[in-house]
Amino acid sequence: MNVHPSPIPLGRFATLPCGLKLHYHDEGSGTPVLWLHGSGPGASGYSNFKGNVPAFTGAGYRSLVLDLPGFGLSDKPDHVDYDLDFFVAKVAAFLEVSGIRSCAILGNSLGGAIALGLALKHSDKVSALILMAPGGVEERETYFAMPGIVRMVETYAKGPMGPAEMRHVMTLQLYDPALLSEELIAERAAIAPTQPKNLFSTMRVPNMTQRLRELACPVFGFWGQDDQFNPVSGVMKFLAHTPDVRFTVLNRCGHWVQVEHRALFNRQCLDFLKEQTCPQP
Repeated sequence: MNVHPSPIPLGRFATLPCGLKLHYHDEGSGTPVLWLHGSGPGASGYSNFKGNVPAFTGAGYRSLVLDLPGFGLSDKPDHVDYDLDFFVAKVAAFLEVSGIRSCAILGNSLGGAIALGLALKHSDKVSALILMAPGGVEERETYFAMPGIVRMVETYAKGPMGPAEMRHVMTLQLYDPALLSEELIAERAAIAPTQPKNLFSTMRVPNMTQRLRELACPVFGFWGQDDQFNPVSGVMKFLAHTPDVRFTVLNRCGHWVQVEHRALFNRQCLDFLKEQTCPQP
Protein backbone atom coordinates (compact mmCIF):
# COMPACT_ATOMS: atom_id res chain seq x y z
CA MET A 1 0.00 0.00 0.00
CA ASN A 2 1.21 3.49 -0.83
CA VAL A 3 1.15 5.40 2.47
CA HIS A 4 2.75 8.58 1.13
CA PRO A 5 0.73 11.52 -0.16
CA SER A 6 0.27 11.15 -3.90
CA PRO A 7 0.34 14.03 -6.40
CA ILE A 8 -2.33 12.17 -8.38
CA PRO A 9 -5.25 10.00 -7.22
CA LEU A 10 -4.18 6.49 -6.32
CA GLY A 11 -5.58 3.85 -8.66
CA ARG A 12 -4.62 0.21 -9.00
CA PHE A 13 -1.36 -1.68 -9.49
CA ALA A 14 -0.70 -4.55 -11.89
CA THR A 15 2.32 -6.76 -11.25
CA LEU A 16 3.93 -8.05 -14.43
CA PRO A 17 5.60 -11.48 -14.64
CA CYS A 18 9.00 -9.75 -14.42
CA GLY A 19 7.98 -8.22 -11.08
CA LEU A 20 7.51 -4.68 -12.40
CA LYS A 21 4.49 -2.91 -10.91
CA LEU A 22 2.49 -0.58 -13.12
CA HIS A 23 -0.01 1.94 -11.80
CA TYR A 24 -3.24 2.60 -13.67
CA HIS A 25 -6.77 3.93 -13.31
CA ASP A 26 -9.63 1.68 -14.36
CA GLU A 27 -12.83 3.60 -15.03
CA GLY A 28 -16.17 2.51 -16.47
CA SER A 29 -17.27 -0.73 -18.08
CA GLY A 30 -17.80 -2.01 -21.58
CA THR A 31 -15.42 -2.09 -24.55
CA PRO A 32 -11.88 -1.45 -23.23
CA VAL A 33 -9.75 1.50 -24.29
CA LEU A 34 -6.10 1.69 -23.21
CA TRP A 35 -4.74 5.23 -22.74
CA LEU A 36 -0.97 5.81 -23.14
CA HIS A 37 0.45 9.18 -22.13
CA GLY A 38 3.40 11.07 -23.55
CA SER A 39 6.93 11.54 -22.27
CA GLY A 40 8.51 14.40 -20.34
CA PRO A 41 9.35 15.14 -16.71
CA GLY A 42 6.43 14.43 -14.38
CA ALA A 43 4.16 12.88 -17.02
CA SER A 44 1.39 10.50 -15.99
CA GLY A 45 -1.77 9.05 -17.45
CA TYR A 46 -3.95 11.00 -15.05
CA SER A 47 -2.38 14.38 -15.88
CA ASN A 48 -2.68 13.69 -19.62
CA PHE A 49 -6.24 12.44 -19.75
CA LYS A 50 -8.24 13.35 -16.65
CA GLY A 51 -10.42 15.74 -18.68
CA ASN A 52 -11.32 13.12 -21.28
CA VAL A 53 -12.00 9.83 -19.50
CA PRO A 54 -15.40 10.86 -18.05
CA ALA A 55 -16.83 11.31 -21.56
CA PHE A 56 -15.70 7.81 -22.52
CA THR A 57 -17.08 6.33 -19.30
CA GLY A 58 -20.41 8.02 -19.96
CA ALA A 59 -20.48 6.59 -23.48
CA GLY A 60 -20.09 3.02 -22.25
CA TYR A 61 -16.34 2.43 -22.55
CA ARG A 62 -13.92 1.03 -20.00
CA SER A 63 -10.84 3.25 -19.74
CA LEU A 64 -7.54 1.82 -18.54
CA VAL A 65 -5.30 4.86 -18.02
CA LEU A 66 -1.78 3.54 -17.59
CA ASP A 67 1.32 5.10 -16.08
CA LEU A 68 4.15 3.84 -18.28
CA PRO A 69 7.18 2.38 -16.49
CA GLY A 70 9.40 5.26 -15.39
CA PHE A 71 6.41 7.60 -15.10
CA GLY A 72 3.60 8.50 -12.74
CA LEU A 73 3.27 6.08 -9.83
CA SER A 74 4.58 3.07 -11.74
CA ASP A 75 7.91 1.42 -10.95
CA LYS A 76 10.93 3.31 -12.25
CA PRO A 77 13.87 0.92 -12.69
CA ASP A 78 17.25 2.57 -13.16
CA HIS A 79 18.97 -0.42 -14.77
CA VAL A 80 17.02 -0.77 -18.04
CA ASP A 81 17.04 0.89 -21.43
CA TYR A 82 13.78 2.77 -21.96
CA ASP A 83 13.56 2.01 -25.67
CA LEU A 84 10.48 1.21 -27.73
CA ASP A 85 10.91 -2.57 -27.39
CA PHE A 86 10.95 -2.21 -23.58
CA PHE A 87 7.75 -0.17 -23.51
CA VAL A 88 5.94 -2.40 -26.02
CA ALA A 89 6.86 -5.54 -24.06
CA LYS A 90 5.69 -4.10 -20.75
CA VAL A 91 2.42 -2.72 -22.10
CA ALA A 92 1.69 -6.03 -23.83
CA ALA A 93 2.36 -7.82 -20.52
CA PHE A 94 0.03 -5.37 -18.78
CA LEU A 95 -2.77 -6.29 -21.19
CA GLU A 96 -2.11 -9.97 -20.52
CA VAL A 97 -2.25 -9.73 -16.73
CA SER A 98 -5.33 -7.48 -17.00
CA GLY A 99 -7.14 -10.08 -19.09
CA ILE A 100 -7.55 -7.74 -22.07
CA ARG A 101 -7.44 -9.80 -25.27
CA SER A 102 -8.01 -6.87 -27.62
CA CYS A 103 -8.72 -3.17 -27.22
CA ALA A 104 -8.54 0.22 -28.85
CA ILE A 105 -5.37 2.08 -27.90
CA LEU A 106 -5.25 5.83 -27.53
CA GLY A 107 -1.74 7.29 -27.39
CA ASN A 108 -0.22 10.76 -27.17
CA SER A 109 3.35 11.53 -28.34
CA LEU A 110 5.56 8.75 -26.87
CA GLY A 111 2.34 6.90 -26.08
CA GLY A 112 1.40 7.16 -29.75
CA ALA A 113 4.72 5.60 -30.76
CA ILE A 114 4.17 2.77 -28.27
CA ALA A 115 0.66 2.27 -29.63
CA LEU A 116 2.12 1.97 -33.13
CA GLY A 117 4.74 -0.48 -31.88
CA LEU A 118 2.05 -2.61 -30.23
CA ALA A 119 -0.14 -2.62 -33.32
CA LEU A 120 2.80 -3.70 -35.48
CA LYS A 121 4.06 -6.44 -33.13
CA HIS A 122 0.78 -7.61 -31.59
CA SER A 123 -1.87 -6.84 -34.19
CA ASP A 124 -4.29 -9.26 -32.54
CA LYS A 125 -4.33 -7.13 -29.39
CA VAL A 126 -5.17 -3.82 -31.12
CA SER A 127 -8.62 -3.25 -32.63
CA ALA A 128 -8.13 0.45 -33.42
CA LEU A 129 -5.65 3.28 -32.87
CA ILE A 130 -6.31 6.87 -31.84
CA LEU A 131 -3.11 8.91 -32.01
CA MET A 132 -2.37 12.45 -30.87
CA ALA A 133 0.81 13.90 -32.38
CA PRO A 134 2.42 10.45 -32.19
CA GLY A 135 6.15 9.89 -32.08
CA GLY A 136 7.87 7.24 -34.15
CA VAL A 137 7.67 8.83 -37.60
CA GLU A 138 10.80 11.01 -37.55
CA GLU A 139 14.47 10.53 -36.83
CA ARG A 140 15.65 11.32 -33.32
CA GLU A 141 17.56 14.38 -34.56
CA THR A 142 14.36 15.91 -35.95
CA TYR A 143 12.55 15.64 -32.61
CA PHE A 144 15.49 17.02 -30.65
CA ALA A 145 15.58 20.11 -32.89
CA MET A 146 11.97 21.00 -32.00
CA PRO A 147 11.68 24.08 -29.69
CA GLY A 148 9.69 22.27 -27.01
CA ILE A 149 12.13 19.38 -26.72
CA VAL A 150 15.13 21.72 -26.81
CA ARG A 151 13.68 23.66 -23.85
CA MET A 152 12.72 20.47 -22.01
CA VAL A 153 16.21 18.95 -22.35
CA GLU A 154 17.97 22.18 -21.36
CA THR A 155 15.75 22.73 -18.31
CA TYR A 156 15.93 19.09 -17.17
CA ALA A 157 19.73 19.12 -17.43
CA LYS A 158 20.00 22.05 -15.00
CA GLY A 159 18.73 20.01 -12.06
CA PRO A 160 15.52 19.30 -10.15
CA MET A 161 12.41 20.74 -11.75
CA GLY A 162 10.14 22.59 -9.35
CA PRO A 163 6.86 24.26 -10.32
CA ALA A 164 8.57 27.27 -11.94
CA GLU A 165 10.81 25.11 -14.12
CA MET A 166 7.91 22.82 -14.98
CA ARG A 167 5.78 25.76 -16.11
CA HIS A 168 8.70 27.09 -18.18
CA VAL A 169 8.74 23.82 -20.13
CA MET A 170 4.99 23.27 -20.26
CA THR A 171 4.21 26.69 -21.73
CA LEU A 172 5.36 25.31 -25.09
CA GLN A 173 3.08 22.29 -24.71
CA LEU A 174 -0.04 24.32 -25.45
CA TYR A 175 -0.91 27.04 -27.92
CA ASP A 176 -2.55 28.95 -25.06
CA PRO A 177 -0.46 28.48 -21.89
CA ALA A 178 -3.31 29.99 -19.84
CA LEU A 179 -4.79 26.48 -19.93
CA LEU A 180 -1.96 25.27 -17.67
CA SER A 181 -3.54 25.03 -14.23
CA GLU A 182 -1.60 25.23 -10.98
CA GLU A 183 -2.94 21.75 -10.22
CA LEU A 184 -1.41 20.29 -13.37
CA ILE A 185 1.95 21.95 -12.75
CA ALA A 186 1.97 20.68 -9.16
CA GLU A 187 1.13 17.13 -10.27
CA ARG A 188 4.03 16.97 -12.68
CA ALA A 189 6.51 18.82 -10.47
CA ALA A 190 5.86 16.31 -7.67
CA ILE A 191 6.52 13.29 -9.88
CA ALA A 192 9.53 14.58 -11.83
CA PRO A 193 12.10 14.16 -9.00
CA THR A 194 11.16 10.47 -8.65
CA GLN A 195 12.09 9.61 -12.22
CA PRO A 196 15.40 7.84 -12.88
CA LYS A 197 18.19 9.68 -14.68
CA ASN A 198 18.44 6.93 -17.29
CA LEU A 199 14.81 7.37 -18.35
CA PHE A 200 15.42 10.06 -20.92
CA SER A 201 19.07 9.29 -21.72
CA THR A 202 18.23 5.74 -22.84
CA MET A 203 14.90 6.51 -24.54
CA ARG A 204 15.04 5.42 -28.18
CA VAL A 205 12.15 5.21 -30.65
CA PRO A 206 12.84 4.15 -34.25
CA ASN A 207 11.33 5.84 -37.28
CA MET A 208 8.43 3.53 -38.23
CA THR A 209 7.22 5.49 -41.26
CA GLN A 210 7.94 2.71 -43.75
CA ARG A 211 6.08 0.19 -41.58
CA LEU A 212 2.83 2.17 -41.41
CA ARG A 213 1.56 0.19 -44.42
CA GLU A 214 1.60 -2.93 -42.20
CA LEU A 215 -1.04 -1.57 -39.81
CA ALA A 216 -4.05 -3.87 -39.93
CA CYS A 217 -6.40 -1.76 -37.80
CA PRO A 218 -8.17 1.54 -38.53
CA VAL A 219 -6.29 4.64 -37.41
CA PHE A 220 -7.64 8.02 -36.36
CA GLY A 221 -5.41 10.86 -35.30
CA PHE A 222 -5.08 14.49 -34.27
CA TRP A 223 -2.31 17.02 -34.72
CA GLY A 224 -1.94 20.65 -33.77
CA GLN A 225 -0.62 23.02 -36.42
CA ASP A 226 1.34 24.82 -33.69
CA ASP A 227 2.94 21.71 -32.14
CA GLN A 228 6.36 22.61 -30.72
CA PHE A 229 7.34 19.02 -29.88
CA ASN A 230 6.37 16.83 -32.87
CA PRO A 231 6.36 18.35 -36.38
CA VAL A 232 2.88 18.46 -37.88
CA SER A 233 4.33 17.30 -41.20
CA GLY A 234 4.12 13.80 -39.71
CA VAL A 235 0.44 13.81 -40.68
CA MET A 236 1.34 13.45 -44.34
CA LYS A 237 3.43 10.35 -43.62
CA PHE A 238 0.42 8.63 -42.09
CA LEU A 239 -1.82 9.65 -44.98
CA ALA A 240 0.71 8.44 -47.54
CA HIS A 241 1.49 5.06 -45.99
CA THR A 242 -1.36 3.84 -43.75
CA PRO A 243 -4.09 1.66 -45.33
CA ASP A 244 -7.02 2.95 -43.22
CA VAL A 245 -6.40 6.37 -41.68
CA ARG A 246 -7.87 9.80 -41.12
CA PHE A 247 -6.55 12.83 -39.21
CA THR A 248 -8.00 16.01 -37.78
CA VAL A 249 -5.51 18.88 -37.97
CA LEU A 250 -6.26 21.99 -35.91
CA ASN A 251 -4.83 25.48 -35.92
CA ARG A 252 -4.35 27.36 -32.64
CA CYS A 253 -3.39 24.02 -31.15
CA GLY A 254 -0.13 22.72 -29.74
CA HIS A 255 0.91 19.26 -28.55
CA TRP A 256 -2.11 18.50 -26.32
CA VAL A 257 -5.22 18.50 -28.48
CA GLN A 258 -7.09 16.50 -25.82
CA VAL A 259 -6.65 19.45 -23.43
CA GLU A 260 -6.85 22.37 -25.86
CA HIS A 261 -9.89 21.12 -27.80
CA ARG A 262 -11.39 18.76 -25.26
CA ALA A 263 -15.01 18.68 -26.46
CA LEU A 264 -14.07 18.19 -30.12
CA PHE A 265 -11.51 15.53 -29.21
CA ASN A 266 -13.92 13.57 -27.05
CA ARG A 267 -16.72 13.76 -29.62
CA GLN A 268 -14.63 12.73 -32.61
CA CYS A 269 -12.92 9.89 -30.74
CA LEU A 270 -16.25 8.46 -29.60
CA ASP A 271 -17.72 8.75 -33.09
CA PHE A 272 -14.71 6.86 -34.47
CA LEU A 273 -14.94 4.11 -31.85
CA LYS A 274 -18.66 3.68 -32.46
CA GLU A 275 -17.95 3.20 -36.18
CA GLN A 276 -15.68 0.28 -35.34
CA THR A 277 -18.44 -1.59 -33.50
CA CYS A 278 -21.27 -0.41 -35.78
CA PRO A 279 -19.68 0.04 -39.21
CA GLN A 280 -21.54 2.12 -41.73
CA PRO A 281 -22.89 0.30 -44.83
